[in-house]
Amino acid sequence: MDLVLHGRVAIVAAASQGLGKACAQALAKEGARVASLSRRQEKLERVAAEIGAALAVACDLSHADQIEAAVGRVKAELGPVSILVNNCGGPPAGTFDAITEQQWAGSFEQVFLSALRLTRAVLPMMRAAKWGRIINIVSSSVEQPIPGLIVSNAFRPAIAGWAKTLAAEVASDNILVNCAAPGRILTSRTEVLDRAAAEKTGRPIEEIRKERVAAVPLKRYGTPEEFGAMVAFLASERASYLTGSVIRVDGGAVAGI
Repeated sequence: MDLVLHGRVAIVAAASQGLGKACAQALAKEGARVASLSRRQEKLERVAAEIGAALAVACDLSHADQIEAAVGRVKAELGPVSILVNNCGGPPAGTFDAITEQQWAGSFEQVFLSALRLTRAVLPMMRAAKWGRIINIVSSSVEQPIPGLIVSNAFRPAIAGWAKTLAAEVASDNILVNCAAPGRILTSRTEVLDRAAAEKTGRPIEEIRKERVAAVPLKRYGTPEEFGAMVAFLASERASYLTGSVIRVDGGAVAGI
């Protein structure tokens, strides 16, 4: 299926691994000119070459000046940005008593403000072109909080609420804003969380995974490629009447309708 992304310039944040890498790869495969952002330049360049991204730009998403500089470089080298995938590493796991005020503040900068700043930087280009796609990678915690992930449970829904409001504000410029909410996708983040649960309970990690897989109707973890395919669809012409939505990619795990 041709998603009509040829020539579109896309920015994918936190694209050196996991879901960000999968999204960048899916967009590049559909013909988009992808700029991958991440803090680690050397690794990012290797990954960009591997997946066919057009540009690798070092950028710490917690710094507003680096975001502004990165978007400026993308525009200068690839052209106006049409597609933005807001993404970042997962905030620290833990219960309320375990999370420090400094961690709350850092996570707000990393998870929430990075999306706002990237969006603010690309919106003028999208408005001028009367075409744009802003896709925010959130979490299934947007609809069903996950025990032990209180920071994610706070900031991911905040992103979804912001995106819903923004979608209405920019719709007249043919800019679509959606959220993609992963459930249990097999990434290094999932590995860390599963291992932490195993260590905390003194149980084998295989037992933890068996239990978690049993809670997914499809009886398996998803793959990053499956998630990337959904993001590529949301970025495409095929999704031209879809905005202000949260699309779950969770194998049916969320119990709500």
